Amino acid sequence: MRLPVAASLALLVLYPVAWTAPLMRAGLLPLFGLSEISVLSGLASLAGTDPVLAALVALFALAAPYAKTLALLAVQLGRAGPRTLALAEWAGRLAMADIFLISLYIAMAKGIGVGRVETAWGLYLFSGCILASLALSWATGRALKAAPRR
Repeated sequence: MRLPVAASLALLVLYPVAWTAPLMRAGLLPLFGLSEISVLSGLASLAGTDPVLAALVALFALAAPYAKTLALLAVQLGRAGPRTLALAEWAGRLAMADIFLISLYIAMAKGIGVGRVETAWGLYLFSGCILASLALSWATGRALKAAPRR
């Protein structure tokens, strides 16, 4: 179970990188430059206008994926059992909701046609972290079922 533990530790480092990486570049008109938007810059902007929504996005984008990864790591290291894995899988669903919301915002902005929106590498990194976390949950669950009972 060394590889899943290493992958979980890598995710604990990659999530903060993904939160600061540009998710998209947006500009109002073609004449003006594009500004980069990250998870953290989007949260900071949202906190000024709608603190409740900012708290929800922080839960989906920051707390849920990080808590899930910590829970997975605890299960992989034998510090927690199947109940914790079930809780981690539930937290992963919250994190996937965030990817859906970001994709929806990009699609809506492109559909309006007023400005320009380009996806950036941070969106792929963040999505990859979430998908890797889902794969780790699945692999950890299979490993627990296959492990002999003590």
